Amino acid sequence: MHKICVIQTAFIGDVVLSTAMLESLHAKYPAAQIDIVVRKGNEALFTNHPFINEVIVWNKQSQKYKNWFAVLKQLRAHKYDALLNLQRYAATGLWTALSKAKMKIGFDKNPFSFLFTHKVEHLEMQPGLHEIQKNHALILAIDANIELQKPRLHPLHTDFEKVKNLQSQPYICIAPASVWFTKQFPVAQWIQFLNQLQFDGKVYIIGGPGDKALGDQIIAGIKEDSKVYNNVMNVAGQFHFLSSAALQKGAVLNYVNDSAPMHFASAVNAPVAAIYCSTIPDFGYGPLSDESFVVQTQEALPCRPCGIHGKKACPLHHFNCGFTIQMQQLNAPLVQVKQH
Repeated sequence: MHKICVIQTAFIGDVVLSTAMLESLHAKYPAAQIDIVVRKGNEALFTNHPFINEVIVWNKQSQKYKNWFAVLKQLRAHKYDALLNLQRYAATGLWTALSKAKMKIGFDKNPFSFLFTHKVEHLEMQPGLHEIQKNHALILAIDANIELQKPRLHPLHTDFEKVKNLQSQPYICIAPASVWFTKQFPVAQWIQFLNQLQFDGKVYIIGGPGDKALGDQIIAGIKEDSKVYNNVMNVAGQFHFLSSAALQKGAVLNYVNDSAPMHFASAVNAPVAAIYCSTIPDFGYGPLSDESFVVQTQEALPCRPCGIHGKKACPLHHFNCGFTIQMQQLNAPLVQVKQH
């Protein structure tokens, strides 16, 4: 294996999880040229990556099909020894089929899988089976002895320097946003949590530029007599992906939803408390850090889970999966990590 390519053009959390495959391939073939194909916007995850040779970017938002052909041209020019496609959609399946790679590896659920040299069964959801294990099945088509690695991001020295001024005292990070409403711990619950939080350090609200308003809304609800009133700072939108990961890495604990910041924490092995509302860890997207905590309702709700990806609103209009989570459930992980 001299030249290998991985295709993962899904959203950012899925791309972070795909780094487990990159780590596994590099560990087995340290001298190989490894490339990755991502959608535009996610290439920043691999800035000055220590062993990624090239990041091929598909711009789906502008001239989608013209850019699709541009990616295909690049793939064919490289003539990879192995091309591994994590996606189950036609666009990436056709890339794979036409890539000129010696080994064209993908899941059987891809509509063009009949043109692959190696078609791998995509395993159904089952308790304890993580998404990175499903993806690893593709690598085993190359060599059955390749060991599974965890996802890993590689923040640069400059990324750690950007957040250094926020790390003069202990701190926790809170990532309150999610693309899906039913994956997002309710704002009122975040406010209640912060108002009763017993923590002497800083609290940083993190996220992308579009999450700043949500952070401001949470801060506006903090009472003046709360212990953290003067110690909460909204830094959403201030840092790029790798710098945000560098900030999470140094936190006493990271509170996240079932969303991308959870995978960021896993990829830098940062302590994390993952809050699940409408979804469940058994979907295969649980936290992977050495210190990981799952927080979810303790009530047996007949409506939960209501979907694997989350929804724009609670179908039953009560959102009990978020509102029945108790504050002591959020406090418990912090007590445990502080004891360490």
